[in-house]
This record gives sequence, C-alpha cells and structure tokens, in this order.
Amino acid sequence: MTKPAVLNENKDFRRLYGRGKSRVHPALVTYVMKNRAGCCRVGITTSKKIGNAVERNRARRVIREAYRQLLPTIHGQYDLVFVARTRTVHLKSSQIQTVMAAHLTELGVTAP
Repeated sequence: MTKPAVLNENKDFRRLYGRGKSRVHPALVTYVMKNRAGCCRVGITTSKKIGNAVERNRARRVIREAYRQLLPTIHGQYDLVFVARTRTVHLKSSQIQTVMAAHLTELGVTAP
C-alpha cells in the first residue's frame, strides 16, 4: 500500500482555512478545496487543547485510519484538512469515519 500524499506546509493549511469549504461537528472539522496536484492530499491538525501528546497522537491515528477507509470513495483531486476537536480523543475510528463520510458527502467530494 502506498502512503497518501500529505499537506505539511503552512501556506497550504492557510489557503484551505481561508478559501476552502468547511463543515463542523463536535468531533471533527473538515476543510476541502480542489487542487491541481494530480492526487488527493490530506493534512491533520491537533492543538494542545486536545490534551497531552499521547491524546493528540491518538486523535491523529484515529483520523488517519478513518480517512484511509474512505479514500477509495473520493473521486477527484482535493486538498483535505481535518482538525481534531476535544471529543475526537474519546471516539473510535468507525465513529469518526461516519462523521467524516457525512462531511465529505455534504462538500461534494464523495457520491451520496
């Protein structure tokens, strides 16, 4: 399995925060914007409000796994940023996956 393309530059995150479309849930915030990179790129952010390093890393792992499960359903070239919230730490990847699927469907990234 190949690794997904990642967003890791501040300018990319700023561009999505400013001009991308977004959806909010108590467990996850999703930002989406079309790109010309030829593939889907993903970025995951967790702030110190989430908790200590162990909890932030778990939140990133849960979001990454939910995204990995949904990747085959994404059609097109998009930049995606997922922002963990305080409830993310207490949820399983399957629960995050349902929230993420609803967000991506609302934003037109996946088919309903």
